[in-house]
Amino acid sequence: MKRRSFLQAVGLAAAASAVVTPSIAFAAEKPKGSNEMGIDAALKALTGGKKITPSSKVHLKAPEIAENGAVVPVSVEVDSPMTPDDYIKGIHVFATKNSNPRTVDIMLTPANGKATFSTRIKLGSTQEVLIVAETSKGEFLSASQSIKVTIGGCG
Repeated sequence: MKRRSFLQAVGLAAAASAVVTPSIAFAAEKPKGSNEMGIDAALKALTGGKKITPSSKVHLKAPEIAENGAVVPVSVEVDSPMTPDDYIKGIHVFATKNSNPRTVDIMLTPANGKATFSTRIKLGSTQEVLIVAETSKGEFLSASQSIKVTIGGCG
């Protein structure tokens, strides 16, 4: 065997193993983690299957058009007395079409005095932003708004 034909054979074997090995590794389905669920599964995980009621008590302030989906400003305020018997326990922000729809979870106590916060979220495309407010009584209140994204933030 000549040196040139030997090197060609070794190169072909290396190339074949490089192509076959990754395809075998990707053939097996990997289990999905908690961050890889769709919007319906994420809402069910949050509420335990309880009804989510649209409410005028939940106020969402966000732009109708976001020039950059990587930094979309969102402000949320929920009308609540914030007393030990009646307060907002948590505010959750969902981006319905993102691969990980759960973007922000804020936990509150009556000591917060007011159920409000502002942040910036990442949106991969034009979609609904859904706010779910969890009350101390076990109710889930919501508000939503469609936001048009001109430049996606997730890729």
